[in-house]
Amino acid sequence: MLIIGCGDIGRRIAHLAQRKGEGVSALVRTTQSRTELQKLGIDVIQADLDDEIEALDIDGARVVYLAPPPRTGVEDWRMRHLLQALTGSPEVFLYLSTTGVYGDCNGEWVDESRPVAPQADRARRRMHAEQQLSSAATLHGWRHVIMRVAGIYGAQRLPLQRIKERQPLMRADQAPFTNRIHEDDLAETILGLLEMGGSGEIYNVTDGHPGTMSDYFSTVARYAGLPPPPEIDMRQAESEMSAGMMSYLRESRRISNRKMVDLLGAKLRYATLEDGLKAIFGRRRE
Repeated sequence: MLIIGCGDIGRRIAHLAQRKGEGVSALVRTTQSRTELQKLGIDVIQADLDDEIEALDIDGARVVYLAPPPRTGVEDWRMRHLLQALTGSPEVFLYLSTTGVYGDCNGEWVDESRPVAPQADRARRRMHAEQQLSSAATLHGWRHVIMRVAGIYGAQRLPLQRIKERQPLMRADQAPFTNRIHEDDLAETILGLLEMGGSGEIYNVTDGHPGTMSDYFSTVARYAGLPPPPEIDMRQAESEMSAGMMSYLRESRRISNRKMVDLLGAKLRYATLEDGLKAIFGRRRE
C-alpha cells in the first residue's frame, strides 16, 4: 500500500493494513511526518507535491490518495504533479474526495447519480482532482475508485473550542443539513473499497444519518458538558460569520450511503452521531 498524504486518517489505514500483514509506504511533505511514520514501521518518501517530483513506481501497489488540494484556486496541481510522476500500473488507485462537489441541494437526498455542481472553490479543486484521476485511469487502464466523503469527526475533530468561545450558530429552523462519518469508520471503509470498489465507481461515504449543523454543535456541546451555543438568524450570520463558514451555511444536502452499505455489507461501528459521541466521551448524554 502507498498512502499519498499520510496524516491522521492515513495512519489509521496504515495501522489496519499492517495488522493484516501488508507492507505500507507513504509519501509526505515534512521531515517531522517522515520521522514519525518511520517510527511506525512505514517506509517513507519525502516530496512536496506543490512542485514536480521524481518518478514514482506504483506497479502493483494499492494507492490511497489522501493529500489535500491547494488552499486557493479551482485546480489541484498536486494531483497533476503526482500523476505526471507515476510509472507502472497500480492494483487500484483510490481518491478521497468530498460530498461538497454536489453543491447546494436544498436539503434533498443525494446519491451518486446526482450531477455535480460545486459552488465553493474548495469543492471545485476536489472536482478537478477527480477529473484528472479519471482521465489518467481511463488512459492507462487503471482500476480506480472515488470516495466522496462527508464531514469527518472524532475525538480530536470536534468543534469544542468554537463552542467554548460561544461563537453563534445558525438558528435551528434555518440551519442547513450536514453529513458526517466517524474517523474509524472512514478508515475501515477505505480498506473495504480498496478490496471491493468497482473500477471507475463513485461512492458516497457517510453514516447515512444527516442532521442540521445546529443539531451537530448542540449535541457535541451537551456531551462535552458545555452550554449550547447562542443562535442567530441568516441576516445576522451574514454580518457576523466568516466567508468560509457562510459558504457551508449556504449548502444543504442529505447524503445517501446506500451504495456503500450495499457493497460492503457491513454495519458501521458508529452509525449515528450519538453512537460516536458516546464512544468519544465514554458515557451517555446526561
